Amino acid sequence: MNITAAKEALSHLDIEEDSDQIRKKSRDYYWYSPVLKNRLDHIVADFVVAPRNEGEIIEVLKACYAYNVPVTTRGAGTGNYGQAMPLRGGCVLHLRHMSAVKDVQPGRVIVEPGCRLKLLDAECRERSGQELRMFSSTWATATIGGFIAGGSGGVGSCTWGALRDLGNIIRLRVVTMEEEPRVLEFEGEELARVSHAYGTNGIITELEMPVAPAYDWVELFVAFDDFMEGATYAADLANEDGILIKLATPMEAPIAFDYFPKLTPHIARDTHVVALMVAPHAMGAFLTFTARRPKAEIIYRSDDNRWDQSPGHIFEYTWNHTTFRALRVDPNITYLQVRYGYPDHLTKVDAIRKAFGDEVLQHLEVMRENGKVMFAGLPIVKFTTEERLDEIVRIHEDLGCMIFNPHRYTLEEGGRQTVDDRQLAFKREADPKGLLNPGKMIAWDDPNWTYETMYAYPHLQAKP
Repeated sequence: MNITAAKEALSHLDIEEDSDQIRKKSRDYYWYSPVLKNRLDHIVADFVVAPRNEGEIIEVLKACYAYNVPVTTRGAGTGNYGQAMPLRGGCVLHLRHMSAVKDVQPGRVIVEPGCRLKLLDAECRERSGQELRMFSSTWATATIGGFIAGGSGGVGSCTWGALRDLGNIIRLRVVTMEEEPRVLEFEGEELARVSHAYGTNGIITELEMPVAPAYDWVELFVAFDDFMEGATYAADLANEDGILIKLATPMEAPIAFDYFPKLTPHIARDTHVVALMVAPHAMGAFLTFTARRPKAEIIYRSDDNRWDQSPGHIFEYTWNHTTFRALRVDPNITYLQVRYGYPDHLTKVDAIRKAFGDEVLQHLEVMRENGKVMFAGLPIVKFTTEERLDEIVRIHEDLGCMIFNPHRYTLEEGGRQTVDDRQLAFKREADPKGLLNPGKMIAWDDPNWTYETMYAYPHLQAKP
C-alpha cells in the first residue's frame, strides 16, 4: 500500500487534510453495539477524498488500484454495523458532492448516491407531487446510496416490503475497481449483486428508484394496556388492504415512557404504544377499524394535535431511532434485529417475551414479505456481557426466530450467515485485488469460515 503516491496522484481532487475530520469520516454509528465499539473504536482512514462526479470516482479507483490502497465508500455514516468503516485504513470515498436529483418521472426518480433522503423527498414533491416509497428513520441525514448499499427496509416497508423485494430498486449504475474501471448498469436479477453489499464489490454512482404519490401523512400514537393486543392490532391494520399506511410500530412498555420524554406526560409507565402513519384519505376507514377495537386508545394524531408540545415526526421514534433515543437515556442498553416470519409471527413474539421478560423489550416493525404481513423486531436489550448477548441470540434462534446480528461488521454474520454467491462472484470480477471495503465479506477472505465465533479480519489494524 503506497498512501503517499495515491494521495499525490489525487491531489487535484477534494482531499480532506484535517486529522479530526478524517477520524470523524472514518466511522458510522457502530457504537450502537458495545461489541463493535470495543473492536472498532480505533479505526481511522489514511485519507478522505470527495469526488464531484463519476469521472473523478474512476480516477480515485484507478489510482488506488495502482498503489494497492483500500477504498471504503461512505455516505452520511448513519449505518449501525461498521459497514462504512475502513478496517484496513486506506481511502474513504465520501460521496457528499454527488447529490444531484437528475430526473423525476411518474413512478420513478433518477438520483446520485450522495443525495440525502429528506432532500430527495422534497425534490420529488416539488417536481411531481411524489415521494419515496420507503426510507430509513435517519431520513433527515442519511443518503439514498447508503440506504441501498447498507439498508434492508424502513418506513414504508409495511406496504412495500423490503429493499431486496422485486420492484423496490429499478436500476443501479456501478463502477468497478480494476486497472481500467468499468461502468455497468444493473436491473432485475442483477441488482442483487450490489444492493446491500456495503460497497464491497462496486461503487454505486446513480440510482433509479420507484416513487409513489406524496401525502401529508397523519401520524398517530395508539395506546394499549396489553402488548400482544397492540401487536395484533398493528398486524391486522396492515392486512386491511383498503387502508393505506406507511408505518406500524408496536413498542412494549416501558419503552415510550422511559425513552420518549415528549410522550411521558401522556401515558403511564405500563402503557404500550403503536406508532402509525396513515394516508389522509384513509382516516375514515382507519377510525372505523380502530373503533371496532375498544382496547385501542388514540392518544395523539398530528392532524388534531392537542398536546402542549408536538412530538415531531413519528417515524423518528421508530426503526433504529427507537434504539437511538433509548441510548441517549441509558447507554447500557443495546438491540437486536429479529425476523418474525409469517404465519406464526405473533406466536413467536409471545414466546420471546415469556423467555426474557424485561431483559428484552419488544419493539416491532410491521413489514410485508412475499405479500404477507410479518414483523421485523428491533428489541431493546439490557446489555450485561458479550457472552450473555450471544446467549440471547442463540435462544432466539432456538425458538425459530432468525437473527440479523447488528453486533457483527461483516455481510454474512449480519445477515443469514450464508454466502451470497452472486455478490462474491461479482467481487471476483469487479474487485480482483479485494481492495473495496476489505474485511466485510468473509467469503472473499476465508471461504471455509463456520460462523461459530465472531469473524476477526486478519488485516484489522491493531489498537494503538
